[in-house]
Amino acid sequence: MISFNKIKESLDIKSVEDFKLGFRQGIPVMMGYIPVSFTFGLLAVQGGIDIWIAVLISMTNLTSAGQFAGINLIIAGAPMVEISVAMLVINIRYMLMSLSLSQKLPSFVSLFKRSAIAFGITDEIFAIASLEKRVITFPYMMGLVVAPYWGWAFGTLLGGVFTSLLPPLLQNSMGIALYAMFIALLVPAAKHSKAALAVILIAAFTSSAFKWMPALNQISAGWSIIISAVFASAVGALLYPKDGENIE
Repeated sequence: MISFNKIKESLDIKSVEDFKLGFRQGIPVMMGYIPVSFTFGLLAVQGGIDIWIAVLISMTNLTSAGQFAGINLIIAGAPMVEISVAMLVINIRYMLMSLSLSQKLPSFVSLFKRSAIAFGITDEIFAIASLEKRVITFPYMMGLVVAPYWGWAFGTLLGGVFTSLLPPLLQNSMGIALYAMFIALLVPAAKHSKAALAVILIAAFTSSAFKWMPALNQISAGWSIIISAVFASAVGALLYPKDGENIE
């Protein structure tokens, strides 16, 4: 008979191998996160946020677009309710991603471990884990999360530290990198999906209306983001209820 120790040893070896696999897959994500989080750290410290607070935000959120929107609202002095609702609208997709990935986890994975996995979910990590053709394990997910997590925090620290060292012209150009990043994310989606293109255009039009129309430009930035996101998503869902097809 196979002894308990041999079974435990084989399980430990599999856990280590799963962790290594996830870690290797997470390294490219980490490399992509560092320049983006660098920009976040730069913008946060430029706005008067202490470096350690900017790093703490990155270590407790890991929300990319949510952090950029949130830090702008914090710098602008937006009310806590406005910031909270904006973060809920922007980041609610992570809840849906976590629910989706939970279907690929073994049933015996504890609530604490599931919560740890959910904390580390980002768009890129979700995409990689979703492509796995097998049941995903807790060690695999921790390996997949650990490199991007520390890369995001490290990039934030670098951005904050270098803020005082970079000339003003270069600091301003780093702010433009944020818009370039979002364009790089949106254009491929718009090219391959009519639904995505429609939602992007509706959101852009709505945001522009809040910026330039006299009656609407009195609404704060946070509520403008919330309304634009919800409105564009709702219209997109109505126009393309399934597989990006128009309602007949």
